[in-house]
Amino acid sequence: MFKRILFLFVTISVCTASFAGSTVHHKLSVNVDPVKHFVDAVDQITIPADQVKPNMTFILNSDLTVSSLTPGVTIKLEESGVKVEDLGMDREDLDLSSEFKQNKYSINFVTESKGDVTFTLKFSGMINYPIKQIGEEYARGFSQTPGIIDEKGAYLGGSTYWVPWFNENWISFELTTTMPKGWSVVSQGKRTFNELKNNEQTSTWNSPDPMEEIYLIAAKFNEYSKSAGAVDVMAFLRTPDETLANKYLETTAQYLEMYRKLIGTYPFTKFALVENFWETGYGMPSFTLLGEQIIRFPFILHSSYPHELLHNYWGNSVYIDFKKGNWCEGLTAYMADHLIAEQRGQADEYRRTTLQKYTDYVNPSNDFPLNKFISRTNPSSEAVGYGKNSMFWNMLRESVGDELFVKGFQKFYRDNKFNAASFDDIRASFESVSGKDLKSFFSEWVDKKGAPELSVSNVKCVKKKNEYLLQFTLKQLQKEDAFALDVPVAISFAKNVVVEKVAMTGKEQNCAFTFKENPRLVQVDPQFNLFRKLNYNEIPPSLSKIFGAEDLLILLPLRAAKEKLESYRALAKIWSEDKTKKIEVSLDSKYDKLPVNKNIWIFGADNKFTGVIKNSLKDYNSEIKNDAVTLGKTSFPVANNSFIVSVRHPNNPDNVLVYLSTENKEAVPGLARKLPHYGKYSYLVFEGDEPANIGKGEWSSVNSPLTAKVITHGEKSSSDVLPELPRRKALAMLTPVFSSERMLKTVQYLAGDELAGRAPGSTGMNSAIDFIVEKFKSAGLLPGADDGTYFQSWEEVVDANGKKASVKNIIGIIPGTNPDLKDESVVICAHYDHLGLGWPGANKGNEGKIHPGADDNASGVSVMLELAELLGKNLKPQRSVIFVAFASEESGLRGSKYYVQNMKRFPAKKVIGVLNFDTVGRLGNGKLLVLGAATAREWRFIFMGASYVTGVETEMVTQELDASDQKSFLEVGVPGVQFFSGANADYHKPSDTPDKIDGAGLIKVAAIAQEALLYLADRKEPLSFQGQAVSEVKKLQAAPAGERRVSTGSVPDFTFSGEGVKIADLSPDSPAAKAGLQKGDIIVKLGQFKVTNLREYSDALKSFQPGNIVDVLFLRDGKEINAKLELMAK
Repeated sequence: MFKRILFLFVTISVCTASFAGSTVHHKLSVNVDPVKHFVDAVDQITIPADQVKPNMTFILNSDLTVSSLTPGVTIKLEESGVKVEDLGMDREDLDLSSEFKQNKYSINFVTESKGDVTFTLKFSGMINYPIKQIGEEYARGFSQTPGIIDEKGAYLGGSTYWVPWFNENWISFELTTTMPKGWSVVSQGKRTFNELKNNEQTSTWNSPDPMEEIYLIAAKFNEYSKSAGAVDVMAFLRTPDETLANKYLETTAQYLEMYRKLIGTYPFTKFALVENFWETGYGMPSFTLLGEQIIRFPFILHSSYPHELLHNYWGNSVYIDFKKGNWCEGLTAYMADHLIAEQRGQADEYRRTTLQKYTDYVNPSNDFPLNKFISRTNPSSEAVGYGKNSMFWNMLRESVGDELFVKGFQKFYRDNKFNAASFDDIRASFESVSGKDLKSFFSEWVDKKGAPELSVSNVKCVKKKNEYLLQFTLKQLQKEDAFALDVPVAISFAKNVVVEKVAMTGKEQNCAFTFKENPRLVQVDPQFNLFRKLNYNEIPPSLSKIFGAEDLLILLPLRAAKEKLESYRALAKIWSEDKTKKIEVSLDSKYDKLPVNKNIWIFGADNKFTGVIKNSLKDYNSEIKNDAVTLGKTSFPVANNSFIVSVRHPNNPDNVLVYLSTENKEAVPGLARKLPHYGKYSYLVFEGDEPANIGKGEWSSVNSPLTAKVITHGEKSSSDVLPELPRRKALAMLTPVFSSERMLKTVQYLAGDELAGRAPGSTGMNSAIDFIVEKFKSAGLLPGADDGTYFQSWEEVVDANGKKASVKNIIGIIPGTNPDLKDESVVICAHYDHLGLGWPGANKGNEGKIHPGADDNASGVSVMLELAELLGKNLKPQRSVIFVAFASEESGLRGSKYYVQNMKRFPAKKVIGVLNFDTVGRLGNGKLLVLGAATAREWRFIFMGASYVTGVETEMVTQELDASDQKSFLEVGVPGVQFFSGANADYHKPSDTPDKIDGAGLIKVAAIAQEALLYLADRKEPLSFQGQAVSEVKKLQAAPAGERRVSTGSVPDFTFSGEGVKIADLSPDSPAAKAGLQKGDIIVKLGQFKVTNLREYSDALKSFQPGNIVDVLFLRDGKEINAKLELMAK
């Protein structure tokens, strides 16, 4: 919050000389009546001696009456209806002061004083200004009011002028409020008193630090809090929601600790989340005010929320000298949004998107230097003030290195806390810690507008004796003068990458490097570390290109049905009302061919130019059909969905064509509202009337002009797969909530030799049971079985000889707290059995060997136990959460079947959903697969939200698979999913050992699962089951061990949703490889059996024996190929 910026335009030297000690201090006693919209205040004001003047004036809201309560102090109305420029929230509410007038008063003291002057004013009146929508383009549809007191809540701030403002002065304050019973007040500072007495709630907030304004936020809040070191972390919610509050409290504590280490001690004694009664996204000193929808968006916790928290360092304690430019927003974006992306391995993409926005939205007519940036008002000002600004800090970091970058901002924070500061002050701090003269660097990027454009050419390499001379030319293509750049150039070799920095001060520079080995590839700024304009081939076609275009065309489909055409016409009308752009709306019949000089919307599947889109989509392995649209690996039905797809203009690749088609006219208003906020994406899919986003993505960019293959004279070019570029370590890291060390210890124990593979009925199995029960107990889980113990027990066959023994499911619960939901449950499960010495289903040659089962499924048990450890003693779910370690999964899902058939206390028919962990230990950098995602409509949205929160990528697998224990629940109509890190060559082999388990990946799995668990535990409605339940649960039967005895030796791609089975991987000596199959081939027939999905593939293999030679029909690049394949023993 950067209020009263008018003050900052005057000379700052007086207030910064003795800042903290010379603030005007307000000691306020305030009564607020929400029903009457009335405020009644008594304000004891102390003006420090160095600010006392013979003729002093102050400003106050003209709807308030004011009088002096101090003898010898008189006030006089000097001017009414004064227009005072209140620049308000981020300077965006410039028009708020027009809602009402302010009065200007003089104040006279009968007795002169050489010291501080203290006097008391009383003021009161009605404050109830309407909430109005503000500029959608910038504010994401938020609304504002200069001030309101209402039965829903109260908001008073600097824009209200509800406290006498003496101009040119910082303030400190103590605010005591009296409200009706049930109401709470939040303001800056620390709450020092809070009492309910005589049906009135009285509280005091003390803010001794220099502030720009005084906030009074009030409502009937539900309050939650915890301590994070010396800081009180608080949440004020308008409806009770302990789960939501705890998410924010825990996340706040994490970020406070991270920023304490990165920047310095947090400047206030609290940080509070405050829920507003209309949609806002504000950051005030020591709290943030967010709308009720905003705080429930899953992505907010790790995007906007830490951004607002960081503003307590930048903007709310180190203030902005606006007359020299707003440095704060770009720095906050860099240290919050960019840092989060960096932590998640997405920083390169984040910077590319930042540069893409500048490239698409900024042109010479709307560009400006950073020292002129005050606030964002549209996409172009955001692209400069946030985008270029953040890239400037990235270049400074690249210049001085991470250590000095951190030290520089730590010094800047120490030296300027509660002072107004500028780019110059930041430069001074960095010059001090680095010893460098940074004047020209800052001047280059802060005082100049424009951006460099780069190219590389004349790439050649010559071998001279035992060395390779690499030469190339760098050019700056922009019309403006050359920028001084340190250009990163990545040079790839067969097994490593070297990044060189080329100092470039002119428009053209020839470069030469000598190496001991043959360079294969040259890439100029491949990780987007420079601020620059991008070439169109570096950017995938996206919506930002068309939304940033000044001249565009919308083509409507003449052949569409009348009602549909009118829907498209209505959408075109909404967008064409933007008078800052030249937008033509025409029927497609007007044009014989697409104009080459425009970005073009093509509305409707019936549009005569839809064929152009279809043809272009072939380059992205995507297609539009009458009944479905396939985008990448995923196919979406046309019915009830809306599609937005961008491609390059075939005759002008610098422009884009964007296809928009919907079968639902009710979705049109939502599309008009939402699409401008999805600018980075190449394609989008929305569902229903709202409409809800169910798919999005970016095409890969190819043929970058800044990438060149190196062909050494006299040598053949190589097609080797080159190593990845080195990734910069994140500037800071959040402390993980989950412990990879603890989970890995669990895996090491369960998959250790002592437990000998955890065979059913074995000593190793019994040791595993004891271990899991003790973990349940220590986590605080209560016994969950019907008999009051942790066990469901029964006898079954446990080896190939028919021996029977007792086996056990292990059940622990966190009881539900909602009387209406506590008998329902969420099942969190993992099977703990494995193959022991090879029964059932060992691969040929491995009989009698220990099968450790580290990935399958000690990894799954470790994640389940980690969730129990984290949640067992603190979670208070609406419905019961049941943790189950299932026995006998390997012998036909017998443990989960027994649970489904026999659990009485929490019967299967009252299970809302199942989260099953099976084989989750080898995630690496891959996507977490969610098997069974088609069993409920909501799974897609649940995991989309979980990925937003955690940054962990998931992929929905919708094919029906007999994968694991969730299937037992599906058979009785309960939606369930399995978390799966992917198939690997060690499956059901003695080589599935603990040393191959990825601890960081286990944290990712646990993080995703926690989000889904918390959602299911508190969701009021059941999930929409989309499977087919069997009419009667089958009783336990003999284990189907050994049904499938053969394998092709290939690993299927579980995420492939097309017809056939796509090969994700295969070993060189596998039957598939020997038959000529490759990664990416799609098997469509095996012997006489047609293969359209994984289930049919598995069924077909069950019909063969090891050594059988079968015909296999597969697709490669769309062409059918036949081969003969000798099946091996599984």
